[in-house]
Amino acid sequence: MTYLPSKHNLPPSTRFVRLFPLAGLALFALLSGDARGQQEPKIAVDVKTVNVIATVRDKHGKIIPDLNQDAFALTEDGRPQNINYFAKESDLPLRLGLLVDTSLSQRRVLDQERSASYSFLDNLLREKKDLAFVVNFDFDVTLLQDFTDVRPKLQAALQSLETPQLSSRGRGAGGASGGSGGDPGSAGGSGRGSGRRGGGTHLYDAVFLASDELMGKQQGRKALIILSDGVDHGSQETLAYAIETAQRSDTIIYSILYADEEGFGNHPSFGMGPGGRGGHGGRYPQQEHVDGKKILEEISKKTGGRLFKVSKKETVEKIYAQIEEELRNQYRLGYTPDKGAEAGYHKIQLTTYNKDLVVQARDGYYGGP
Repeated sequence: MTYLPSKHNLPPSTRFVRLFPLAGLALFALLSGDARGQQEPKIAVDVKTVNVIATVRDKHGKIIPDLNQDAFALTEDGRPQNINYFAKESDLPLRLGLLVDTSLSQRRVLDQERSASYSFLDNLLREKKDLAFVVNFDFDVTLLQDFTDVRPKLQAALQSLETPQLSSRGRGAGGASGGSGGDPGSAGGSGRGSGRRGGGTHLYDAVFLASDELMGKQQGRKALIILSDGVDHGSQETLAYAIETAQRSDTIIYSILYADEEGFGNHPSFGMGPGGRGGHGGRYPQQEHVDGKKILEEISKKTGGRLFKVSKKETVEKIYAQIEEELRNQYRLGYTPDKGAEAGYHKIQLTTYNKDLVVQARDGYYGGP
């Protein structure tokens, strides 16, 4: 298996696993270069400009798509700021990533997630304009399909989603090699060893890697969609740093809480190593009772997204329809901070002068290096 190089020098368990041979990397680089070379507005190239993506709803939850710049008021750290860029972003290219939890706690809901996810991508993506990728995470964080607008490739990646098999052994050094042949970035190679362990849910690592190594290189609108129960086991990165990385890459995160209460793997000690640590050497002690909903809610709120919970009435298909509507009706506002983009975290508050309207946007940004 080939691991994506990491400037943070993380161990292999917290790097992307790519399901294609090393020889395909050159072609992958060429294809990625073509994707990035597509014509699109170069917003946020000025490091002194802060960009905010927002969605506005009325008190009944209906999206309001027809406001102008004068309807908004914006402050940074409590100080009013002048909005010097404003646009309705329904036409700006979209970069979208699906992060799918394939740990054992999700094994009974994967079929529903597969079909709904493909329908969502098929309806949303515009050819030669929007790009999407698919990542699954459990014991590893695996890039099943890199950025593409080719629907059969995305469908193949979703079809390859599977939960790990229980095993008392760890992954052997040669237990998971890339497949021979196949398209770069596709799910065509085997890429999964028979010694794959069942424990581990590297949610924070998945958010970090997707934000840092994929979204960080993109321009335009960027969004991640997490399908998970929100419980992390064994990540090398912390929740706070994963969120910070998403904020730095200007990525909105939508979370779809899909908790199978009867599914295997929800036991608090499942996937844990000695001393309450993750089964693959995670640095951080795991809590016995983790509220996955609160974790996903925090990730989404701090990046300007929303949390959804799947239920009998609120199906994953209906949730995807809401996300699609939101992504088609966004505003982008830009401003130059009155004190410059000083290092550290800066609190943003975006509101409208109509007090009956609710603005959904990220609550801050990191200035400086």
